[in-house]
Amino acid sequence: MNAKTDRTLVSIVTPSFNQARFLPATIESVLAQTYPNIEYIVVDGASTDDSVDVIRRYTDRLADWVSEPDKGQTEAINKGFARANGEILAWLNSDDTYQPEAVAEAVAYLQQHPEIGLVYGEANFIDEHGQVIGRFPAAQTDYERLRRGYVHIPQQAAFWRADLFRQVGTLDERLYFAMDYDLWRKLAAVSRIKYLPGRVWANFRLHGDSKTIAEDDRCWPEMIEIHRRGNGGWLSVITIKYLLRRVLAPLVTWRRRRRVRSAQMREKHG
Repeated sequence: MNAKTDRTLVSIVTPSFNQARFLPATIESVLAQTYPNIEYIVVDGASTDDSVDVIRRYTDRLADWVSEPDKGQTEAINKGFARANGEILAWLNSDDTYQPEAVAEAVAYLQQHPEIGLVYGEANFIDEHGQVIGRFPAAQTDYERLRRGYVHIPQQAAFWRADLFRQVGTLDERLYFAMDYDLWRKLAAVSRIKYLPGRVWANFRLHGDSKTIAEDDRCWPEMIEIHRRGNGGWLSVITIKYLLRRVLAPLVTWRRRRRVRSAQMREKHG
């Protein structure tokens, strides 16, 4: 890593609400990064559990934090980015974690490839105890593929340039689930995005209360809304995928729940 790379400020935002049991691992994974120049901001939505006590244990190592009512995760992320000063941005949800070299490798790649606006690597699926139970199906995508519903970007393992974020606008706070998909489309429309296979940068936690399991059925309708907002027609690949997903959604959710339950049973029985 060279001196120029070391000087690039990276701003990471963690939105959180009532995630005290997972929040320490999330915060510590950011603080344990090998990259030295990180501005870390935690935005808590007035949690009623022990989250604020957890955050206070780390205040001397946070750039900023707040705990106050908000309208949900998307507003919390926007609030954090409004406070950010970094040249590179990312957010890490309060039940996910980074691998130690994630930020260093992402910064190095973006420094070496100024034509790339967003870079992403691999993400493991982990259970509530942090055990790896699978791998996110990451793959190279681009604007046209995104428009067809081929996302394949693990949000936990994505890093992008702040100037492009300001150019395309903040996250759409009307979206509860697909705000990252909306952002990927916008960034891909104005820059190239790049997938780095084999670079495991993050861990995506699956547990009974996670949005991915508890409320996954809200994602695709929002993606279709974004598609229609961009003048997309009903006779399109993404619409066909949505209709198929509606049929297969119970199976997808069941498989994810089974994966979590299997991990719980393995943990219980050693």
